[in-house]
Amino acid sequence: MKKLIFFVLMTSCALAAGQTRNPLKRPFSSHSIWNMPIGSEAVYVPANLPNYADVTPRPWNPMPQMDDELIIMHPEVDEVPVARNGTGWNNPNRCVPDGTTPTLHFKTLPIPPNYTVPNSSKNNSAAVLSKGGRFVYQLQPLTKCAGLESATALLDFPPVDIYGSGHSGAHGGSGMSAVGGSLRIGELRPGQEPPHHALKVDVDSVSVMHPCTVKSDCYRWPAYGADSYAAQPGIGYGSKASVTPPAAMKMGALLALPPSVDIAKIGLETPPAMMLAWTMQNYGAYIVDSTGGPGFAIAAENGPDGNYRDQFKADWNMAFEGWVASNTPWTRDIGRIVVLLSVIDNNALNSIGGGGIPLQPLAPEIAPPN
Repeated sequence: MKKLIFFVLMTSCALAAGQTRNPLKRPFSSHSIWNMPIGSEAVYVPANLPNYADVTPRPWNPMPQMDDELIIMHPEVDEVPVARNGTGWNNPNRCVPDGTTPTLHFKTLPIPPNYTVPNSSKNNSAAVLSKGGRFVYQLQPLTKCAGLESATALLDFPPVDIYGSGHSGAHGGSGMSAVGGSLRIGELRPGQEPPHHALKVDVDSVSVMHPCTVKSDCYRWPAYGADSYAAQPGIGYGSKASVTPPAAMKMGALLALPPSVDIAKIGLETPPAMMLAWTMQNYGAYIVDSTGGPGFAIAAENGPDGNYRDQFKADWNMAFEGWVASNTPWTRDIGRIVVLLSVIDNNALNSIGGGGIPLQPLAPEIAPPN
């Protein structure tokens, strides 16, 4: 364990000056919310996230769950038709266009012909890079059934410049990005540095969010909104909380491990958890959606380039997703991290990450080709 701790802490130095950055793997500007480190002036407020492991017997709550993000960065392939299907999450049959209005703002997108997304009730937040390789089109829920050329979605969102700030997108709970902040294929692997960017998580909003009576008070920057039920009495945010969550706990909140937490001394048992804790302390994670039940979810890639679950299993010989009741080293580690998280109370447009001196040097800047 001492060698692991030394590796994580010593190899987590910043990306060297002059290093390049692949915009398809780590998009958006250096000052984007997804790339900005936590700052030295960050104000930490305990999030009071529950330790589900304290319940006896241990419950079957996800710890963690993976929130699939369908990330498609293949502008070189032919475009396929994309049309609206209005069934959404209500007994959906999403495979074929149903002619409902309004129509989507775009008609075709470059999606590999052999890539399929089966009919389901999943959120399927998707991000597709345009043919020119410059703009990301986001939609939800993406479906592309086997044997059919066309894809469908219920909702689409304004295109986002891959070289811009990139914080808006197809996460229905917050209106935030379906690609920025994602755990990507190729990250959190043995022998590598931890991810040098903010992450995205889902929480049980009815039990851990601060209660709100008007929807505009249910979210904070950089979120664009909150779930439709957020302010409804009896079922809204915070309505099932055992203790009143802090006022800072709203959709869009930036969670992080405070600098007072020594990640080498909190009992972490697995290498990927040590790496994840470093990222949570130096970059944090934005709350972008609700889990729909007690538990904790992390947004990760599932697209033509691979399913993050498969990579994690192959790398670490354990499943990425688990339950509190599983009581494995990995699920215990995630629980240890979750209960120590705080909200960066002063995270704002003019003080991303809380402001002050960034805990890590900024990512190398990227610019569109001439």
